[in-house]
Amino acid sequence: MIKVYLAAFPMLYEGEDIEVRYSLFQDDILIQKESIYSEYMKPAIVGLHSVLTMLLKLEEYKDEKITVIMNDSSLYEIVKGCSTTQNGDVLKMASKMKKQLVKFKNLSFINVTKDKTSLAKWKEILEA
Repeated sequence: MIKVYLAAFPMLYEGEDIEVRYSLFQDDILIQKESIYSEYMKPAIVGLHSVLTMLLKLEEYKDEKITVIMNDSSLYEIVKGCSTTQNGDVLKMASKMKKQLVKFKNLSFINVTKDKTSLAKWKEILEA
């Protein structure tokens, strides 16, 4: 089983890089930890970009059970398909993301925003 702790950090000023940070565990053993910097994009699509970036890194594990742990309620709604956003940029990026999601056989997402214990663990893993 693969667990991925994922975070994205948008910058508020145009021209500054964004950061996508993830930690990849296989059977509770850390396999990979990485921070990836990308060029500026609108804050509304940074989370979707982070999922796309992570999916590219997970290509070799696409046949395994994968759980993605995040702290982003709006991104979680978009991934689950229950978002009501009308933002064109978000909808376009969500469409790209969904095309990548179908490549994975057993992929699930967990949002830890409201669970203090899980949120603390998520934060600790991504900061260490």
